[in-house]
Amino acid sequence: LAGLIPGLLPPPGLSPVLQGAATGLVLLLGFALPPLLQLKDVPALRVIRRDVGPPRQGALAVYILGLAAVFGLLLWHAGELRLASYVFGGFAAAFGLFAAIAYGALRLIGRFGRTGSVSWRYGLANLLRRPRANAVQIVAIAVGLTAILLLTMIRGDLLDAWRGRLPPDAPDRFLVNIQPEQRQPLAEFLERNGVKGLQTFPMVRARLVAINGRPVGADDFSEERAKRQIEREFNLTYLSALPADNKLSEGAWFGAEDIARGAVSIEHWIAERFGIRVGDTLEFLSAGRSFSAPVTSVRKLDWDSMRPNFFFITTPAMLESFPASYIASFHAPAGDALLTLRLSQAFPNLTVIDVSVILRQLQLVMDQLIGAVQLVFLFALGAGVLVLYAALLATQDERTHEAAVMRALGAKRSQVLAAQRAEFAVLGAIAGFLGSLGATAIGWTLATRVFQLDFIWNGWVWLAGPALGLACIVLNARAGARAALSRPPMAALREVI
Repeated sequence: LAGLIPGLLPPPGLSPVLQGAATGLVLLLGFALPPLLQLKDVPALRVIRRDVGPPRQGALAVYILGLAAVFGLLLWHAGELRLASYVFGGFAAAFGLFAAIAYGALRLIGRFGRTGSVSWRYGLANLLRRPRANAVQIVAIAVGLTAILLLTMIRGDLLDAWRGRLPPDAPDRFLVNIQPEQRQPLAEFLERNGVKGLQTFPMVRARLVAINGRPVGADDFSEERAKRQIEREFNLTYLSALPADNKLSEGAWFGAEDIARGAVSIEHWIAERFGIRVGDTLEFLSAGRSFSAPVTSVRKLDWDSMRPNFFFITTPAMLESFPASYIASFHAPAGDALLTLRLSQAFPNLTVIDVSVILRQLQLVMDQLIGAVQLVFLFALGAGVLVLYAALLATQDERTHEAAVMRALGAKRSQVLAAQRAEFAVLGAIAGFLGSLGATAIGWTLATRVFQLDFIWNGWVWLAGPALGLACIVLNARAGARAALSRPPMAALREVI
């Protein structure tokens, strides 16, 4: 990861090694210990006669103990019960949904896949003989594919959707610390440089100290973000008209009576976080002076507008007597790379924030972090491939016997290989389809529910998923298929008779 993470990193310690070893050991014991303990109850006749089934009384304990181990590890690494519960519940729901779809797909294919060549029909019959084990293999591959597709293809679609929401003339420069006497000279300077109609907003720094006469502090809130926000100063502004990018969700904008007595409008997330409603009275402290006003409206802000937004807006008379600086934003003319330099030289006290540079740097950091995360999820995909390989080894004797019977009955080597390829191809296609489905579903949820974006449907995801699934399963299964055909039919049959 040295090429992805710039700068010097401290030397690795022993703690990550011990944590990794402990995680692997707990998972191994959680899932492997119950079956090992069951070996003492396996009858001796089972070793000679394969038709004598093993005891199944403790089968449920395997899953309960294994899931308990997984949840315990999540709680250990997350350090928070709620987060661990969300992650565990999400993975459990995904595994359950994937397993149900995989099991149903296998049943459906078996019902409608009775036509075609002998090899094709035999391969599908093999799938139906082990539907539960095959469903587990499909889920293991599908989860890894979901993560890979989400980070490689869906991520780009989300970024494109966000960029598409920004208008071409969206502001890309912010000006902070504008003094009152600089407003007119600044507007004239920018107009000479191709920026017209500069709008400035006054800012007064104040702390929220009471709600309905009751003092508030960090101890009054359980959410960490609310604790941090209540302890710092907010940037308040005063306006007579509702900003174009603000939409009222509750109450009404300032009327004549509100302007005369004083009122405040609050952003809806802050209102929910602090438990503030229309009609509540808020008290602020600024520069040693306190003032209070009733809440008359709640607003939803368009943060994608790239224009100044404020959590609290008051009527002008309330804050005009307080010391204030101004903030503004504008879109720099294309091709004028030196405008920021000339602006800083003409107004040295201003803080000029170039959003375009910040966004490019943020994109670079995101790409680096996602590249590192992709490498981690490749291990998850590799773990799924190992699950498949372990399942192939567990059924190796059965497959060798089946191949021997088919060849003894006259089937060609190519027909046996074709049957096994058909079986593995269906497994890979289903796993790839589920990976595409999972990545698309998560991407849609993030776009529409979290980021409030229009989701862009990417057809390549539905092609890449099955292709990767086929590659993971078919290539991995070649060794198992060839091993089943490497022994002469008579030698394989004598071991069973």
